[in-house]
Amino acid sequence: MSHPYLPPPYPPSEDRSAELRRRFAEEARSERPDLSALCLLIGAVTDGSLDEAGIDAAQAELDRLAGELPFRPGGPQAWAEAVRELLGTRHAFHGTPGDYQRLESSLLHEVLRRRRGLPILLSVVWLEVARRAGAPVYGVALPGHFVVGFGAAAEQVLADPFDGGRVLTGPDADLLVVGATGTPLDPSMLEPAPPLEVVQRVLNNIRAWAAARPERSDVALRAVELALLIPSHPARLRYERGQLLVQRGEFVAGAEELQHYADLIEVVDESAARKVRQEARTARSKLN
Repeated sequence: MSHPYLPPPYPPSEDRSAELRRRFAEEARSERPDLSALCLLIGAVTDGSLDEAGIDAAQAELDRLAGELPFRPGGPQAWAEAVRELLGTRHAFHGTPGDYQRLESSLLHEVLRRRRGLPILLSVVWLEVARRAGAPVYGVALPGHFVVGFGAAAEQVLADPFDGGRVLTGPDADLLVVGATGTPLDPSMLEPAPPLEVVQRVLNNIRAWAAARPERSDVALRAVELALLIPSHPARLRYERGQLLVQRGEFVAGAEELQHYADLIEVVDESAARKVRQEARTARSKLN
């Protein structure tokens, strides 16, 4: 891909950012949300250097990689091995612990360029390439580690894109879950993850990255605002947005968001609502 790398990512213009958010909301509310389109819109909102040509180039790269897969290699195991050989071995997509410290590890266009990323973004590459080739593929949101599944439950095969697409045995998956949670693998954890759940987790990762870097509250705010466009989002995102606005010196907008959140939760937690209203009053007082 020819898309340049410009660290650190800079935001798009206000007009373009508004248009990107509109497109994101429209895609998120569509009957069949397109995972790659949503992830690339996240990338464009986060990294202003990703323009329409860059988005098109990323989609074309996914198409190109899919074209390198063998035609109908067989059942789920054969699909998993074929995708592992292509993406993990031939193209060296994988992850390392250091990738958790990099914002671009959560941006699909950068993962395609670097061949490195977080488990969930590498899984998006696996999903989108395999899906284009006709594989029975879906994401599996194991606690603490995202992987990819091939085939129906009775013949499910799991692969770990972060580990180069290594095909997991039953004990492998159980060890991943025990390592993350201290509890054994439950069959319910192996259910396919819907696209919007994947997107919400991508945004959660970006918010977590930014939360550890207060100077990048701009990144956190853009991620929260996109998360608010996903249907059935957690109400607490409004509280987070209000806090970020106040942190960034936008006291009136932040106070209004905090007040709105207090109104939402008052019915279920009057005490918490009072505390949030006090935060709103404190934010407004900073204007004096």
